[in-house]
Amino acid sequence: MKALVYHGPDSKAWEDVPDAAVQDPTDVVVKVDTTTICGTDLHILQGDVPAVTDGRILGHEAVGTITAVGDAVSGFSVGDRVLVPAITKCGRCAYCQRGMPSHCQTVGGIGWIFGHLIDGTQAEYVRVPYADTSLYAVPQGVTDEQAIFLADSLPTGYEVGVLAGNVRPGDTVAVVGAGAVGLSAVLTTGLWGASKVIAIDSNKFRLEKALEFGATDAVEVGPGTVGDVTALTDGLGVDVAIEAVGYPETLLTAASLVRPGGTIANVGVHGTPVELPMQDMWISNVTLTMGLVDTVSIPTLLKMVAGGRIPAEKMGTHEFTFDQIDEAYDVFKNAAANQALKVVIRP
Repeated sequence: MKALVYHGPDSKAWEDVPDAAVQDPTDVVVKVDTTTICGTDLHILQGDVPAVTDGRILGHEAVGTITAVGDAVSGFSVGDRVLVPAITKCGRCAYCQRGMPSHCQTVGGIGWIFGHLIDGTQAEYVRVPYADTSLYAVPQGVTDEQAIFLADSLPTGYEVGVLAGNVRPGDTVAVVGAGAVGLSAVLTTGLWGASKVIAIDSNKFRLEKALEFGATDAVEVGPGTVGDVTALTDGLGVDVAIEAVGYPETLLTAASLVRPGGTIANVGVHGTPVELPMQDMWISNVTLTMGLVDTVSIPTLLKMVAGGRIPAEKMGTHEFTFDQIDEAYDVFKNAAANQALKVVIRP
């Protein structure tokens, strides 16, 4: 089979590799019908994730069809159409039992193993461990384009942003960063009845998309960003500020927007230390949350997509074939210049 293989920083190749096969009784093999690229894949190619070594197949999101089933698998059969999520879970360890499969001990202490600790989904076929507790059947009527973004970006925006931020009916919410994950937060914030959702970004295209996705207001980053948001919230600031970028300045922006008693939900992946103004924040009773997605919200999100409540397909702006995967990476890496959100990649 062919797959996209990592060969060190700034080096990858679409090449022949051994066929994916069942190795353990709990495995299945999935023929990949649709995959996509995540910002984490770009971090890997920059050499930021040392656990990813030469020869690893990249990718951690897929929709596909099961072609082989291990002897211990009881919930899925050959021919089933499934969503392969970014997080793998055994379902039995202490962290899985408490609803935190992002730290599944059985698979290595972190649920994100595809394209990280084992071969990933940017391939013609992928081996999926612990299939019974990790895979999700895709309902009839839900397209590949809708389902693929439930593998990572939509659950991330929803779980680490909206749910961790404790959004409640009537709340005012600011989403700092209107990339794929920020827009996922915008798409799902309305499920909890937020009265005002303010998207903040430096890119006009993303702000336009945020308004399409349900934001009530869009604020372009500039010297007056805090003042603009404050004016939109009767001078109070927001109840919840969701940071979806991962830079010190964006987290500081989120911190400056939240009102006393509010919550800062940090979703962005930070690669450098951030110094927060704790001397000002403590007295304002501000809550700060952060974390890695668990993808436990996928069943709920699948129902919402199937029922037409979440137009997940809007996330995809560009389509490519496997043979065009290098071009797909170039477009996604230069998302702002290409007016790209997420790419859809098929055989």
